[in-house]
Amino acid sequence: MTEEQPASPNRDWVYTSSLQLAAVPTAASCSRMFVRLTLTRWNLSDYVETAELVVSELVTNAVQATGLTDPEPKSWEITAEHVIGVQLRATGTSLVLDVWDRSSDVPVTENPGDDAEGGRGLLLIGAMAKQWDVFRPHAGGKIVWAEFELDRAAKPPPLSTMPVRIPGATKPPKGPVHTMAEEALLQRFLDALYQWDEPRPI
Repeated sequence: MTEEQPASPNRDWVYTSSLQLAAVPTAASCSRMFVRLTLTRWNLSDYVETAELVVSELVTNAVQATGLTDPEPKSWEITAEHVIGVQLRATGTSLVLDVWDRSSDVPVTENPGDDAEGGRGLLLIGAMAKQWDVFRPHAGGKIVWAEFELDRAAKPPPLSTMPVRIPGATKPPKGPVHTMAEEALLQRFLDALYQWDEPRPI
């Protein structure tokens, strides 16, 4: 569901959209779909490819840290512990992608050898994003975020957004971790909103 928050007069609007997913391999493809639909609605379709690559890396890392890595997990294997959160925020010419998981471990940037098949995820994110970092919400876990610079502000149509349909195997199980994900992403949004709404120097 997308929330559109008006700011003070003559200021840009803040747009945010988020969802929770089961921490399973298919979460990466669902996150890419979510990014594609959201940015297209916000008239930022030319940023879809970059954002899809970054969200795929971040979600894959989150699943590896806290989820099930079996490509076809059994339904009974997915418990209330296996939840991640994904959020997009657009403010003025800034686009921020947040990915939450319940692990407190900080991701480490590796320098893989020329023959390595993996390990370049964070290096890729660093090359594609304006900046990235880790945010620790009061609810627990961590949010790894990446910011992209836009050449224009988001401008969604006035019609309400249709909810994203999540495949059954990727629907997040309800429970304390699901609540943690919701609270963490909300805090991230509110903290950014308060910081952004501070008076700017003239």
